Amino acid sequence: MIKTQSNMRIIDQLQEQNNRFDEAIESLTATKKSLQPKFLYDKYGSVLFEQITQLEEYYPTRTELSIMEGSLDEILRHISSRSTVIEFGSGASRKIRMLLESGMIDEYVPIDISKSFLMESSEQLSVDYPAIQVTGIVADYTNELNLPKELMDATKKKTVFFPGSTIGNFEKKEAHNFLSMIAALLSSGDGLLIGVDVKKAPRILHNAYNDKEGITAKFNLNLLTHLNRELGADFNLNQFEHYAFYNAELGRVEMHLVSMEEQVVTIGNKSILFNNHETIHTENSYKYSISEFQQLASSSGFVLEKTWTDPKELFSLHYLSVL
Repeated sequence: MIKTQSNMRIIDQLQEQNNRFDEAIESLTATKKSLQPKFLYDKYGSVLFEQITQLEEYYPTRTELSIMEGSLDEILRHISSRSTVIEFGSGASRKIRMLLESGMIDEYVPIDISKSFLMESSEQLSVDYPAIQVTGIVADYTNELNLPKELMDATKKKTVFFPGSTIGNFEKKEAHNFLSMIAALLSSGDGLLIGVDVKKAPRILHNAYNDKEGITAKFNLNLLTHLNRELGADFNLNQFEHYAFYNAELGRVEMHLVSMEEQVVTIGNKSILFNNHETIHTENSYKYSISEFQQLASSSGFVLEKTWTDPKELFSLHYLSVL
């Protein structure tokens, strides 16, 4: 544990979790090559994603922010005062600031896989909100979490904040299991405030993941840089291209990295053959109709209390509670 401010602490749990080298090798030697989206988020990947959220084509972030701004008083009534807010995948913390500004929250617990990014944002928040205890946890929240017991005190109201439609990165069964895991962490009366991207015209979705500036392509390709640095790989980024499309049948946007020639890549002492135009499937982003997500939440142990959306129904925000 590293402590850098009187009202801030960082708990690093990442080393306690699964072996990322073995996980990457297993995924890249499968019949259909893939990598988990978490490999996109080293420090530079997190910076690139924040740039993506500000692009003209990328509607989710600004739409979710507008929903929060227009419904903030109602959202805060669900969260209640003197509570703990736990955010999965905290990023640059723009959205959480809207909640922290209320003065209702005693403790904020951001959980992120990028330690450096988490430390920087947590330090800044601890300075900006000295009355709030900031407890940053470095962890892969897609695995089982071991949160400190004092955070999970059943006498204190807790709200998990999971904005940005990240739930769409999970396969349908995995999404159910993930939401069930959150419900199991919480106590009766606790809640989940979650952002969910809505199904819409394929043109809008295509543009959101294929921006004119090529920032999403850089973000996707940076995954290979991350593997080169952290796992001793020798990917040549000039031999791969970003490819994203909307799979209407499955209701998801898929991101891939395409090998532009036959080549062999090594990771540590492992050699991996790539055929010409073979892809690494790097991310899914499932889109849910409002009724589809409500059914998913209900089957995962939550009760819907409120849904908010924008006038064009591009995005939805849901407050769910645990019985």
